Amino acid sequence: MEFHHLSVMADEVIDGLKIKPNGIYVDCTLGGAGHSSRIAQRLNSEGMLIGIDQDEIAVQAAKERLSQYDCQIKIIHDNFKNLNNILQAAAIKQVDGILFDLGISSPQIDDAERGFSYMQDAPLDMRMDRTAAVSAYDIINKYTKEQLTAIFTDYGEERWAKRIALFIEEYRKDKPVETTQELVDIIRRAIPSAVRRQQTGHPAKRVFQALRIEVNNELKILEDTFTCAVDYLGVGGRIAIITFHSLEDRIAKKTLKFMSRGCICPPELPICMCGHKKQIKLCGKAVLPSVHELEDNSRAKSAKLRIAEKI
Repeated sequence: MEFHHLSVMADEVIDGLKIKPNGIYVDCTLGGAGHSSRIAQRLNSEGMLIGIDQDEIAVQAAKERLSQYDCQIKIIHDNFKNLNNILQAAAIKQVDGILFDLGISSPQIDDAERGFSYMQDAPLDMRMDRTAAVSAYDIINKYTKEQLTAIFTDYGEERWAKRIALFIEEYRKDKPVETTQELVDIIRRAIPSAVRRQQTGHPAKRVFQALRIEVNNELKILEDTFTCAVDYLGVGGRIAIITFHSLEDRIAKKTLKFMSRGCICPPELPICMCGHKKQIKLCGKAVLPSVHELEDNSRAKSAKLRIAEKI
């Protein structure tokens, strides 16, 4: 499968990172190298781009797309949760910019075999890294009703989480849930028809989001990885984070805000006892896609870009 993906807020990202021609930049979510190609264009032969992605198809597509540039390029098939180990292995002690473009790439959604989409029938999978051991099939068929309820509630903010989990439990007494369409049909039956008629989005959207997050451990790794990324930034270096739903954005906002604060002691203490130091300054509020971009790419509608600078 070819990997074509329309990068979200590409101009805003490049402007926000303030690329230095001889700098070192890390794209932690390489994808089809849309953002990375913009970065590489601005680097000279002394500059370096490090691209990380857990999707082998994305890695191969990025290698081809980035081969035309003069800068030093390192492309790594790995999960960005291992950022510290990746940079240590590359003997990188400090970088000038780090980008996280979270969420799912268009090619992953559009490739029915990957099992990400509730609009196409396919085997339940949803693994961004196809070598990973646990797929959506395993979660749907092996997790308890209580575990499924928690996932759908916490990661999908699904109002009917408990009822959907119950319907899944009943269904798999006869046979495993094997395909996305089977799961969609179960969800449709679980949500009362009067409620479905009032819903504006697809009834399976929240459950599929929750499953994808659980399969790929998307949220649990974010805070630690953002903190690690800031630790590697040199003074004046910038971190850019694009999120696509409120759960991701909440973590990004909270983590950056915490690192942008100084003392966090209770106000009644006469002197600072925490030793917490301000590490970054926030570069304005979250940036949203322009009206023009939304006309060309409807999948950008929920995106938010947050940028901070190391001090």
